[in-house]
Amino acid sequence: MTFSRRQILAGLGGVSLLALGGAGYWLRRSQSASHDYELIAAPLDIELVPGHQTPAWAYGGQAPGLELRARQGDWLRVRFINQLAEATTIHWHGIRLPLEMDGVPYLSQLPVLPGEYFDYVFRVPDAGSFWYHPHSASGEQLGRGLVGPLIVEERQPTGFRHERTLSLKSWHVDGQGAFTAFSVPREAARGGTPGVLSTVNGVHAPTVELPAGQVVRLRLLNLDNTLTYRLNLPGGEARIYALDGNPVTPRPLGKEYWLGPGMRIELGLRVPPAGQALSLRNGPLRLATLSSVASSEPAGDWPAALPANPVAEPDLASAETLRFNFEWAGAVSVGLEQGAAHSFWQINGQAWDIADKNCYERPIATLQRGRSYILELRNLSQYQHPIHLHGMTFKVLGSNRRRIAEPWFTDTYLLGRNETARVALVADNPGVWMFHCHVIDHMETGLMAAIEVV
Repeated sequence: MTFSRRQILAGLGGVSLLALGGAGYWLRRSQSASHDYELIAAPLDIELVPGHQTPAWAYGGQAPGLELRARQGDWLRVRFINQLAEATTIHWHGIRLPLEMDGVPYLSQLPVLPGEYFDYVFRVPDAGSFWYHPHSASGEQLGRGLVGPLIVEERQPTGFRHERTLSLKSWHVDGQGAFTAFSVPREAARGGTPGVLSTVNGVHAPTVELPAGQVVRLRLLNLDNTLTYRLNLPGGEARIYALDGNPVTPRPLGKEYWLGPGMRIELGLRVPPAGQALSLRNGPLRLATLSSVASSEPAGDWPAALPANPVAEPDLASAETLRFNFEWAGAVSVGLEQGAAHSFWQINGQAWDIADKNCYERPIATLQRGRSYILELRNLSQYQHPIHLHGMTFKVLGSNRRRIAEPWFTDTYLLGRNETARVALVADNPGVWMFHCHVIDHMETGLMAAIEVV
């Protein structure tokens, strides 16, 4: 699929920021009938390390970006304005939408150049916790802060009277707040290049106040480039209500939950009596303190399970099985630090070339619209890969490394070392869709492919 810039801008609009008076907008509910939000991407100095400024890139004057909200089944209209010095896009992670709104440069749209805008207009079919980020120069752009939550509310009340969104992100910064390398080749060839400063909603180890005695809905989003969080709440009474935007039968959180990059989890947490506190942790490391404050409301009860999203159920009896091997393909050698492009990873023997604008024309698989498929995901490496599929939702059926007591729908599955997992989907969204690891420097060094639905 190819576009001319004239076709893109004629169809969806592009004007200069001078015509918009852009610097005064940031993000807000628009008064225009044509869009709900105006969202600006622009440089912004933020204080991650006390007493030091970090030259971040922000959505809506905040990094991570401000929270966008919509209601299930409604149209979301976002006028995105680029005030950066380089081209960018927005991908709406986990949303089942038309290809032309998916934000993949040169596939679904041309990049939004500095001073241009692009109108994203699509219906949100599923309720849940989602997020948005660029799909252009992803390592640097996400690393500098271009990530943000997108919350789609259920059509009807769920029984939760209180909720909090907690955006998790670790930053590649030094002790003075300056950015360090977002991708180091030797790390990209292994587990990925980790950030060193953890934050929740842009603050290191914050205190989050919650109303005593209430069951609060906690939406936790992993917006990190690399890290998988081993989430745990010692001493807390928490139940899992949704995974990656899709409801599950409520069950205890248990000892910990592994939340890979791009993944989300929704918990119901019974807040302890006033004056007590819980520690939200990544393994043994504290991410945030959840502090209980006095509330005049009567104690809340556990809400019922969230309503299911309208995702098509795969027909396993007629499904065709496709196999995908995620494997290491690089040779770590002297000279890796010289800045050359590297291919360390591949899917079925093919390494994606992030610089090749024509890679999309060579899909790794072609699916027939309306048919059911089982995808066998085989990790032939010692490192975890959160595997994400654009445009569609798949159902996790089984694994050779973990017990799947209840299959669930998701858009991102954390494929463990040497794990083989089986997932199923209905190919119900036509287009060419990206299929990749969400460890960003794995994706940018080969671990990505395209799947076509015709």
